[in-house]
Amino acid sequence: MRQQLPPLVAPGSSRTAHLVAHLGRQFSANGHEVHHLDVRSLPAEALLSADTKHPEIARAVDLVARSDALIVASPVYKAAYSGVLKTFLDLLPQYGLRGKAVLPLATGGSPAHVLAVDYALRPVLTSLGADVAQGWFVLDRHITVGTDRAVTLAPEAGDALAPVVDRFRAALPAGSRLAAA
Repeated sequence: MRQQLPPLVAPGSSRTAHLVAHLGRQFSANGHEVHHLDVRSLPAEALLSADTKHPEIARAVDLVARSDALIVASPVYKAAYSGVLKTFLDLLPQYGLRGKAVLPLATGGSPAHVLAVDYALRPVLTSLGADVAQGWFVLDRHITVGTDRAVTLAPEAGDALAPVVDRFRAALPAGSRLAAA
């Protein structure tokens, strides 16, 4: 029996976190082992001081290392992905994503930020050795979260995101261990 890792932190209240949880449920339903990693919940002092010996930081880095694939998602702030995500990615070894399929996603309030995936996030993931799938940007207003935490995507967002996710899914071996951060 495969060891189940406890989720580091349940998905938070942000639309980005809910979108990742929504996709994680889809991948779980397809037989993949999914573990959520909310980098916002990692201890700030340990993260900013790059304390990879801190138990929570070590566990997060180990989760990435043991994953076959990752969904890396971030809200876009000032035309770039979040600083906390960059800080976490900086803790990974130089080629810490080598051989891993990675689906980059971004959310934001304006279509003016759509290029943040290709011009900000993708280059960092590539420099870490990731096999980067086509990424996608979703407008915040196209993500609705119900009181039951169910996520509904506006048709224009869902219709555009579905083939991107399908291509990523097709690239994964059956039963992959997937980290969704």
